Amino acid sequence: MRNIVHRHLGKMVAGTTIAVAGTAVMVAVTLPGTAGADDSGTRAGQSAPQTAGAAGAAGAGEAAAGSGRAVPPGVVEAAPAEGQQGEGRDPLTDDELQQAEKIALSRQLFRSSESVDGDRGPQPLGVDLAEPEADEVGRPDAPRRADVTFYDYRDDTLVTRTVDLGTGKVVATGTQHGVQPPLSRAEKAEAAGLLIADPLGSGLKADYKDATGKALTSPDQLQLSGAVYRAAPGAQPAALDQCGEHRCVRLFPKVKNGPWVDARQLVIDLSARKVARIDR
Repeated sequence: MRNIVHRHLGKMVAGTTIAVAGTAVMVAVTLPGTAGADDSGTRAGQSAPQTAGAAGAAGAGEAAAGSGRAVPPGVVEAAPAEGQQGEGRDPLTDDELQQAEKIALSRQLFRSSESVDGDRGPQPLGVDLAEPEADEVGRPDAPRRADVTFYDYRDDTLVTRTVDLGTGKVVATGTQHGVQPPLSRAEKAEAAGLLIADPLGSGLKADYKDATGKALTSPDQLQLSGAVYRAAPGAQPAALDQCGEHRCVRLFPKVKNGPWVDARQLVIDLSARKVARIDR
């Protein structure tokens, strides 16, 4: 039985790359003071330096205009069609992702488990292409399998089910306690909702109001990053002593199109559905 949790490898689509450089600093919210800057990062009235590529494109456009020839519009090629089934070590297709999760979520698992918001059924975390067995490496006919991971909030269990995509059957099931993989988007949203509803979230709501002039009532109003929090001796109140066995979150919220909010002192225990403050 394999107890493997892999990182999900997202699909990458080749295209024009926009490089965004910067460092996010966790600070208390203040109103942005960028009245003298335009969107490109240059002061109003100053021109941004052209790169060689941009200058060349501009020169070609001017030459074409000067000669009376129309500049042809840019063409973006469509992504190649994706098949229902991948081959070999190809990333899982959308159809395979859906198929694997559907097969892994048996009726028995659905009825006996609980999601992050208390509904029936485990919390989906990810679907990843499973590693081949030692005697399958390099074989073109090797079985294509997927590892599907869930978190059961009923008893804080990480469940990993391996699905054979060829036969449509679960070939292995593993359960682990005290293992905390990266948080899903749904878990971060639930943590934010608990924080907004808790008295300890009053500072977050006040900072949001200062930055936007509006009341913070929903996680949808924030951009959410977060990390799993584990208890450390003497570093947290007793309310968070079970973090690590429980699924606990430290959020790094950001006002959409605005500044970051410093919420590092607050930890949300998703298993117990409680919020507590820690000392830095």
